[in-house]
Amino acid sequence: MTPRVLLALLVWLGLAVLAGAAGLLAAIGPPFPQLVLAALTIVLLAACRWLPALRAWALAVDIRALVLFHATRFVGLYFLVLYARGELPRAFAVPYGWGDILVAATALILAAGSPRRGPGGWWAYLVWNAVGLADILLVVATAARLGLTVPGAMRALTILPLSLLPTFVVPIIIATHVVIFARLRQSRQEAYRAV
Repeated sequence: MTPRVLLALLVWLGLAVLAGAAGLLAAIGPPFPQLVLAALTIVLLAACRWLPALRAWALAVDIRALVLFHATRFVGLYFLVLYARGELPRAFAVPYGWGDILVAATALILAAGSPRRGPGGWWAYLVWNAVGLADILLVVATAARLGLTVPGAMRALTILPLSLLPTFVVPIIIATHVVIFARLRQSRQEAYRAV
């Protein structure tokens, strides 16, 4: 299943790059980017639920691979750079830039050192996952609010390279959080045999 998952991700990434290069999100503007992000997240979660092969893969792949995808959240550093240049508002870039950096850094620590068996590792994954999901949902909500109320404030998120966030990265981030919660529930039911 992994080669097919990787191929599907590469095709999706290619389409997201083409959409960004064509300036689709920038041309249409709010609330279109938010609707695209929501639709892609729903489609991805539905695929994980209703496609047996994908569901089996998501529940069997090494959980560290799911966690390591969150290293993409070091994009928070770029949010801070764009804030310093006046291209992103402080209300978004500073709290969520630092939030994403924290989640990315702890993802690396979790994947490198937390046990995948027993209640200690289970709790480490649970706390990290809950904090990470709360952070990304606040990122999305704040970007949507600012995009709708302050014209042009979130324009940087609608052009490459950041247009890949709503069209590719963030739907996967949210979906991996949901999958990790499912894995944690399964692990608890199996007496913490593995996460």
